[in-house]
Amino acid sequence: MAEKADPRIKFGILGCISIARLARAIASSTSATLHAIASQQQHSADEPAGFSPVEGVAAKKLYGSYEELLDDEEVDAVYVALPTSHHARWAAEAARRGKHVMVEKPPALDLEALTEIVEACEGSGVQFMDATMWLHHPRTVAMKAFLSDQEAFGEIKEMHTSVTFKVSPSFLKNDVRVKPDLDALGALGDAGWYCIGSILWAADYRLPRTVTALPGTVFNEAGVIMSCGASLQFEGSFVSTFQCSFLSSMTMDMVANGSKGSLRACDFVLPFDEARASYYTSSGAWFLEGLAGWAPSPVEHAVATDRQQVVFMVEEFSSLVKGIKRDGVKPDLKWPEISQKTQLVVDKVKLSIDRGGGRQCRNLIGLVLLVFFAIIVNFLFLL
Repeated sequence: MAEKADPRIKFGILGCISIARLARAIASSTSATLHAIASQQQHSADEPAGFSPVEGVAAKKLYGSYEELLDDEEVDAVYVALPTSHHARWAAEAARRGKHVMVEKPPALDLEALTEIVEACEGSGVQFMDATMWLHHPRTVAMKAFLSDQEAFGEIKEMHTSVTFKVSPSFLKNDVRVKPDLDALGALGDAGWYCIGSILWAADYRLPRTVTALPGTVFNEAGVIMSCGASLQFEGSFVSTFQCSFLSSMTMDMVANGSKGSLRACDFVLPFDEARASYYTSSGAWFLEGLAGWAPSPVEHAVATDRQQVVFMVEEFSSLVKGIKRDGVKPDLKWPEISQKTQLVVDKVKLSIDRGGGRQCRNLIGLVLLVFFAIIVNFLFLL
């Protein structure tokens, strides 16, 4: 009797940087299996079958080059876990070889590089998705339902987000996210991607009218962003701000204010508790008599789950791949659109910073010179 074919989507992973969480999610998913891992730093060609650089996770094959993995006809989908500067080359090549593509965020250094990936995916009819996990959590669906409730929340007016974490001296010296040749976006690409993505998510992916970097951008000696913020102004009265940093204590805050209500999540990127993710809403609040307080108090909503959000992401991606591969369904274009719009705003923030909009004055003399220059420009304009 012929062996029954495995219905699970077979993943291949390019690179070994921080892949443990995704590898374990694939292994625990009922819809996917980890087929192969490719590392340019393979220790030996004689590694036994099932070897994996991730403790507790077995991959059927280990390749010593990325090309070998992409040549494996059994691989259905590829997760690109390489430094951001290598995403465009290898994600596009994977797509051209008919592999469905999931890319670690940020998916590219700029919109031009991301467009190269997306066009390769579209040309080959394969699914693209970046690995922004929080978008796949059931809590995110519940929060979006509240923001869409015209009676409870009303029209969105303001949104403020922050994703920060204080890294170690070793990180600041050795991590790929501080190296200009590997990931020139630094904190903006790593933590800022979540901030910008959440703002666009709340805005139904409308793009902002203006993007302005806030003062105080901090760079390392190599010129990579370690901390920055920006203001995004949308059509109408919706304005948002964000702050991202490798230098401040841990925050993952999202606060959205509407004309009738508000929403807050203190851990929107990564829930405190894998089994229970909370958010708070308030509607119709006002001052109590005599300014003794305000009411009603915010209400906590808890969303219980039986798996991590990364598993939800793997299962959603695998479901899309199955539909394309076995049922002839077209790729879901929502995911590349979300990535491209987020990348575009990242580019605009970076441009504003590069133009001096977010640079921190190092001393009082620098500030005086800036003021003097502005006075001269205004004087010449009035002549």
